[in-house]
Amino acid sequence: MIDFDIWQKGLTAGILTTVAIASLIPVARKFQLLDFPAGRKDHSLPTPVVGGLAMIIGILGCYLFFDLSPEAPLSQFLAFAVAGGLLIVVGQLDDKFDLPWWFRIVVQIIATLITSTWGGVRAEHLGPLLGLNDVSLGMWSIPFTVFATVGLINALNMIDGVDGFAGSLCLVALIMLAAAANYSGNTALTSDIAPICGALFAFLIFNFRFPWRNRAKIFMGNGGSAFLGFTVAWVSFRLTQTPDHPVTPALALWLIPVPLIDCLVLMLHRVRRGSSPFKADHNHIHHLMRDAGASPMQTVLLLALFSVFTGFIAAQALRHNFSAATLLATFVVCCGLWWWLTAKRERALRLLRTVLSPFHKRMRENSPAQGKSPPIRQQP
Repeated sequence: MIDFDIWQKGLTAGILTTVAIASLIPVARKFQLLDFPAGRKDHSLPTPVVGGLAMIIGILGCYLFFDLSPEAPLSQFLAFAVAGGLLIVVGQLDDKFDLPWWFRIVVQIIATLITSTWGGVRAEHLGPLLGLNDVSLGMWSIPFTVFATVGLINALNMIDGVDGFAGSLCLVALIMLAAAANYSGNTALTSDIAPICGALFAFLIFNFRFPWRNRAKIFMGNGGSAFLGFTVAWVSFRLTQTPDHPVTPALALWLIPVPLIDCLVLMLHRVRRGSSPFKADHNHIHHLMRDAGASPMQTVLLLALFSVFTGFIAAQALRHNFSAATLLATFVVCCGLWWWLTAKRERALRLLRTVLSPFHKRMRENSPAQGKSPPIRQQP
């Protein structure tokens, strides 16, 4: 049963984030903190990119209102606040001035080092991958933590191309992380995740497309995507590296599989073609979904549901004594299958069209020929 205090924290962070968004939107317009339509960006109007700033205000503000977890040292939260703030500030500067990619990577490494050394949140073992005993990382603990965190940050940044997409995947992952923490008895971590979920939910209300609003009112910006990726990694390490409430690290792969698989496979395809693995293109999963006929909302909902499904199946597998090695091997197999499928774009589109065909059939049934009024198209 979820404690009432947890609901209070989530609601408080959501209210603070909502107030922050309402206050920051006019500030963003005044100082031109906007994402302008250009190049690969297909939104129709300049949009404020202060969602990440609003979320961290809501989260840290909530932590000030409530007592911090007694099981976590103060340095852990201070390190998180400093590192998260650094990512948000640099992200806002990147949105404004388009900073070099290598500079962003350096800042992400510094932020991870802050939480892994000062805060003490890092990967120290990989769980029982090779047998009954945990595989200790030893001297590779901090390098692995940096690699995993920076990788997740950039995977999330690369996939942030549809309104509500990256935020929804993170919200789903965080809710499942909270459920795993609660199930393992780590209620303190569940309580600490609640403000993050509340702030993210409030942001998504302004970031989603709705029938009465066909565009996002605010974007999270590069700072927001970096902060969310960093936060999901921070929470995952706290969940899987707590000796009193052990949860196998392999589970975390299945709680946010879409950006991880998409990023790994796409980078391999780019290297195979002789391109830079960081070169932008239109081959991400949300691009394929769009070309297969999915609307932005269908893309968000279907892939968020896919994440829920994989997380649930992985959790049930662990409950039924499947090994961590089996979970890891299955994840690698899924990466291999997606790599094979997307090696030929048309092959991937055929599969996605098949998956989407029930939605297309319903749309045809509700078309003007059936007496429905056609939707009004907005000109870009």
